[in-house]
Amino acid sequence: MSENLYPLKFKPILKSKIWGGKKLEKVLGKRPGKLTNIGESWEISGYQDEVSIVDNGFLTGNSLEELVEIYMGDLVGDSVYDKFGIEFPLLVKFIEAQDVLSVQVHPGDEVAQERHNAYGKTEMWFVVQADEGAELISGFRKDSDKADFLSALESGTIKDLLNVVKVHEGDLFFIPAGRVHAIGSGILLAEIQQTSDLTYRIYDWDRPGSDGKQRELHTDLALDVIDFKATKSCKTNYKELKNETINLIDCPYFKTNILDFAVEIEKDYILIDSFVIYICIKGAFEIKYNDDNTELVNEGETVLIPAALKNLLLIPKKETKILEIYIPEN
Repeated sequence: MSENLYPLKFKPILKSKIWGGKKLEKVLGKRPGKLTNIGESWEISGYQDEVSIVDNGFLTGNSLEELVEIYMGDLVGDSVYDKFGIEFPLLVKFIEAQDVLSVQVHPGDEVAQERHNAYGKTEMWFVVQADEGAELISGFRKDSDKADFLSALESGTIKDLLNVVKVHEGDLFFIPAGRVHAIGSGILLAEIQQTSDLTYRIYDWDRPGSDGKQRELHTDLALDVIDFKATKSCKTNYKELKNETINLIDCPYFKTNILDFAVEIEKDYILIDSFVIYICIKGAFEIKYNDDNTELVNEGETVLIPAALKNLLLIPKKETKILEIYIPEN
């Protein structure tokens, strides 16, 4: 059946948020319809009842879960299927913050399994666009403890404890489970994460939710999972080279590379037992596969390459920048 597989696009799952805006529409071409204040576009998701639906080719209308069930290792890779079954292991999003998000933390696998029978949430952010002066929060400025943290929460001075970082286009942040964080206003980013939506909200800037009431906080749950140690360097540095694949993040849950290219690039995935995801950050390119078949990928689009497709040719239509993501063998 693997000969039937091809690069798969999915219908974005758009979500209104109190902190959302219009960049997903204006910068990345998402179509919100009647929705307003779009904060998230779930590009590829196998999460609970928020499962992505195919939007190209003969598999249009099928869900990602159905495809994993049918194609198994041919779609996701044998080792990935053996470990996760029909549950797709990554959730890929675009996020736009017109207003600052809540300060939050995610539990790791062990606590998540124990408390919620779910996976933990380690994630990464790649900044697609940032307004001048935009900033975000990642970790602590100095070693702290529960008492320091609770005191700062009580007095409304929590920001003084936390790492506040200026943000620019192309910046990269790795957010392991346990790290306190918040995306600031004026930022559009791509997020790659474990398939989990477990978030402990710690502080929400005393603002009301869409119902006029302050949103629920989860401070008691969060205290046991927060890493209170100082975050030495919360921004991940990398050297970007034209027409070369450069590694950004290599963690047990995902490997992410960046490719900025203006010439044809051959890709050989024979040694990778995993699906591959491309997120087109800038430009447009064609994927040539199975000799003469092609699939066009435009700026703001995400595509899933089935594990059975091992040899590809990436043909840029103009200067193009993509993120490449897959599951490493541990």
